[in-house]
Amino acid sequence: MKAPFINDLSLPAVAAPMFLISGPQLVIECCKNGIVGTFPALNQRSSEGFEAWVIEIKEALAAFEAETGKKAAPFGVNLIVHPTNSRVQADLEICIKHQVPLIITSLGAVSQLVDAVHSYGGLVFHDVIKKRHAEKAAQAGVDGLIVVAAGAGGHAGITNPMSLVAEVRQFFDKTILLSGCISTGRDIASAMQMGADLAYMGTRFINVDESMADEGYKQMIIESNASDIVYTAAVSGVNANFLRPSLEAMGITEEMWSKSKKIDFGEELDAAKAEAKAWKTIWSAGQGVTTIQDSVSTADLISRLQNEFIAAIKEQQQYLEKYSQ
Repeated sequence: MKAPFINDLSLPAVAAPMFLISGPQLVIECCKNGIVGTFPALNQRSSEGFEAWVIEIKEALAAFEAETGKKAAPFGVNLIVHPTNSRVQADLEICIKHQVPLIITSLGAVSQLVDAVHSYGGLVFHDVIKKRHAEKAAQAGVDGLIVVAAGAGGHAGITNPMSLVAEVRQFFDKTILLSGCISTGRDIASAMQMGADLAYMGTRFINVDESMADEGYKQMIIESNASDIVYTAAVSGVNANFLRPSLEAMGITEEMWSKSKKIDFGEELDAAKAEAKAWKTIWSAGQGVTTIQDSVSTADLISRLQNEFIAAIKEQQQYLEKYSQ
């Protein structure tokens, strides 16, 4: 069964939860304009702050629906299900309390968590980079799998999107989301052609007015192309894609980032703080930077993506007419 909200969206897309980038304003604008907006719970320093964000988003979307008579797209929260995240249980309880429509899990698919979210009618999507991870998540009962293919921002995989979607589709008949180099409406159409149900877009939404990204970060994305993306484990101990100029600005050389050993950024109280320190000064992005040439409002971006998506689908009509003779 596919996620029921898909038919209510203005565009088959989800704005991915980006560490230190996604906040309430970005989520609200995405949902008001018909695509799923999400954010990581850890973008707030405490569970109390996280709950305040959830309430802010719920109240803003309720007011939007009351004023316009339109239905907002659902919003989602990313939970890191890993022993290093001491907040996961407290944050999950907040999600249950406020019945957050969509929970996105990373680093662990736990059946108990899935059952807890299903108890109030919520959905759970889990991100994976390999077939083996996808099979484990499917066994845990998740409602959707986010297949993170080569070239995606953040903790990306190295598998071609065509083969990764095809592998997962062989055993998973629920919702599949494709992540990796999706920056235009044409890219979204391509994701649908590959067999995905939704496009999962991160890097493109760094460059919107409502994101929490530094202006220098946005400018670096505009000035970069696919060859400026470096895949390395040196920043966080797990392979991820980063902007080469931001690595070089921190004195990290090619020799350093080519090694698998994590760079020592100094002592920290816990893993989450160490990660935040690294990612605040070293900026992540996917190879989709190649087609990002501006920074606009979320509403304008979604409108542009819709127009590009429709144009791409219409172009495909000529092939249907030609080859169905």
